[in-house]
Amino acid sequence: MSLAKILWVDDEIESLQSQKLFLENKGYEVQTLTNGFDAIDYVKENPVDVVLMDETMPGLTGLETLAKIKEVNQQIPIVLITKNETENLMDEAIGSQISDYLIKPVNPNQVLLSLKKIIDNKRLVAEKTTLAYQQQFRNLFVALNSNPDYNEWMDIYKKLVFWELEMEKSDSPEMREIFQTQKSEANTEFFKFISKNYAKWVGPKSSEAPIMSHTLMQYKVLPHLEKGTPLFFILIDNLRFDQWKAIQPIFLDSFRMVEEETFYSILPTATQYCRNAIFAGLMPIDIEKQNSIQWKNDDEDGGKNLFEEEFFKSQLRRLKRDNIKFSYTKILNHQDGQRLVDNIHNLMQNDLNIIVYNFVDMLSHARTEMEVLKELANDEMSYRSITASWFEHSPLHQALKKIADKKFTMVLGTDHGSVRVKTPAKVIGDKQTTSNLRYKHGRNLNYEPKDVLAFRDPREAGLPVPNVNSSYIFAKEDIFLCYPNNYNYYVNYYRNTFQHGGISLEEMIVPIVRMTNK
Repeated sequence: MSLAKILWVDDEIESLQSQKLFLENKGYEVQTLTNGFDAIDYVKENPVDVVLMDETMPGLTGLETLAKIKEVNQQIPIVLITKNETENLMDEAIGSQISDYLIKPVNPNQVLLSLKKIIDNKRLVAEKTTLAYQQQFRNLFVALNSNPDYNEWMDIYKKLVFWELEMEKSDSPEMREIFQTQKSEANTEFFKFISKNYAKWVGPKSSEAPIMSHTLMQYKVLPHLEKGTPLFFILIDNLRFDQWKAIQPIFLDSFRMVEEETFYSILPTATQYCRNAIFAGLMPIDIEKQNSIQWKNDDEDGGKNLFEEEFFKSQLRRLKRDNIKFSYTKILNHQDGQRLVDNIHNLMQNDLNIIVYNFVDMLSHARTEMEVLKELANDEMSYRSITASWFEHSPLHQALKKIADKKFTMVLGTDHGSVRVKTPAKVIGDKQTTSNLRYKHGRNLNYEPKDVLAFRDPREAGLPVPNVNSSYIFAKEDIFLCYPNNYNYYVNYYRNTFQHGGISLEEMIVPIVRMTNK
């Protein structure tokens, strides 16, 4: 391990020689300087791991030097050493992003402890994460193999996401690999679980089923309507649970989280099915029965999500809640977003405001189309990071901040998630077969039965029958379905992209979160 380089700046540095020797004996490399000007020049020219700095120096004070050093390199940890413990100095120092402060006279062990805390923190966190996961690994393994029900599956997936985010702190490739193996084992088991239970959940005689897309509004949104407190239902398209966890800290700056849950997206985990089901409060087969003109199957021309507002009105009528004053806003581009920012105050007059935001879905589709995005979001970690960066600078965040001091309730959800696909599988079908990579429907589909969950009669899955003899197939785990012609081209083009429509924890178990003002 290379030596950590310490820069110690103090106008009385001569009196600190014994401290310097103590640190050097502990394996640190210590450079000493007597004033702020030299310190700023030194940091410009040399790599430094930590700066120890006296607050009261002639010329530039410690705080002034600190500000200049941060201009040169924002990341350098700075420990302020001060004679006085006055509150406003401390506030100012902490506001200037110091990493620690020590009160004179300093004891060598105090300095050592502070350095260890800063320099070793990353390493210690990584080691601790690895150890904690090793202890949890067995519990997860036991949970996976004890025939979990749908609630336990939601729990398992939340734990996996927790560990995936913790693994970002660990620099052990071996542990990450073990984790990835465990996650794919979980998806293998989850596929079996869905294959066994899905038809029961959505069938007409279903008695025991999780909250799913078509029951979401009734059980997770409308119950939070309260006279005099506007309710905002924000649906961010294609938001996985781990992506929610990436944007959660940004929400928590302005809002208080009351409840964080998950629900099951219906199959296929694709916008036109899930989102129409959410707003209609019906499975697709029933939406088609009741609104045959508005419902469009995959192979029909025209927009597939143009009637969500009408579908929602009929759901309210069915639930005898049609006295609710609601607005419906769909944001497909930046101008729509700006309009939301300008108009958000007017929405406070309504009982319910539905905002559908289409960013993450565009991101996953654009990621397939654009080489630059493939580079930027080539794995889960970077996909989360792009999502957080988008949300932080988005009109949606701006709009919500504008009303953060008003009293309202917010329910944030999504229609489905996505999964990074890695394993190609061949499918042969006629011209009418749909092009989606995670599910297909068509006549005479030819496929490997082990790769998919197949419904020869779509009605069993609560889906319309587009043509006589149409069946639906849903890809499992990280499989993507390709046609034999131009097979290798498509396999290379789509491998490692984020797709949805099939069966995986990431696509099907998605967040529904309730927040209020602080």
